Amino acid sequence: MTEEARPTRVETVTAAPETRSWVKSERQIRREAELRRRTRRSVSVATASTLLVAVTVVVAVTASPGWPRVRETFFSPTAFTEALPDVLRGFLLNIKIFLVAEVFILVLGLIVALVRGLRSPVFFPLRALAVLYTDIFRGIPTILLVYLVGFGIPALQLQGAPADPVTLGVIALVLSYGAYVAEVFRSGIDSIHPSQRAAARSLALSHGQTMRYVVLPQAVRRVVPPLLNDFVSLQKDSALVAMLGPLEALRQAQIHAASTFNYTPYLAAALLFIALTVPMARLTDHLAARTARRHLGGGGRA
Repeated sequence: MTEEARPTRVETVTAAPETRSWVKSERQIRREAELRRRTRRSVSVATASTLLVAVTVVVAVTASPGWPRVRETFFSPTAFTEALPDVLRGFLLNIKIFLVAEVFILVLGLIVALVRGLRSPVFFPLRALAVLYTDIFRGIPTILLVYLVGFGIPALQLQGAPADPVTLGVIALVLSYGAYVAEVFRSGIDSIHPSQRAAARSLALSHGQTMRYVVLPQAVRRVVPPLLNDFVSLQKDSALVAMLGPLEALRQAQIHAASTFNYTPYLAAALLFIALTVPMARLTDHLAARTARRHLGGGGRA
């Protein structure tokens, strides 16, 4: 066969299909536009109503007969600037008390929660002691516990017993909030489905390993929002230590108020507590909302 008569091979090239980008339908566009319009209207109504309520409250307070006296007693710029440095210095002590107490509260609360979860009859005395602790210290008001610990322990004159008022105040806060945090941890542990424990035991994990590697990681994630809520209250209750004499924010405000007969220093202390408490409260709300979205989107997973 000659070269001219040899059949030729024809290759066909298939063009790649064109990828079409997704385009919103007219209905979807109208729906999103309507949603944006409703959102703008809701924001406008909320802003207008908030401004109306704020203006009404301000006008009602400033128009009251006793407003000049209240303004002089509680809103004195001179008294505020004079007291703020000392109150701020005392507020740093409040923060130290809060941070130190928080660590011990977490440890104590977790230990009590784990002890209450022991099911062996051998540990019945420990379980009974844990239940007694939570029942007693949740029933005593924190301010009374501060007095009892702050003045009762030094009165015992025990060898090596702390006498520093700050240390005694921290002990009182730890005993009080440890009972609440223990119940928070216990609720988180009990919220874990029993199948998690059964699966861990089927893998030959002991009770301690099951709690450490399976139950506690999930339980701690679930109770973060309520724990932060308790710590918001703890940050405020650190001012109760002032009853024992330390120069924290409330005590500094009391000293200035007693020397000038003006209550503006209390306002300075309140503003400092608000400046620390409000961000923690917003963080708590954010974590709670995120946890709720995770449960809805993940079918109840922690």
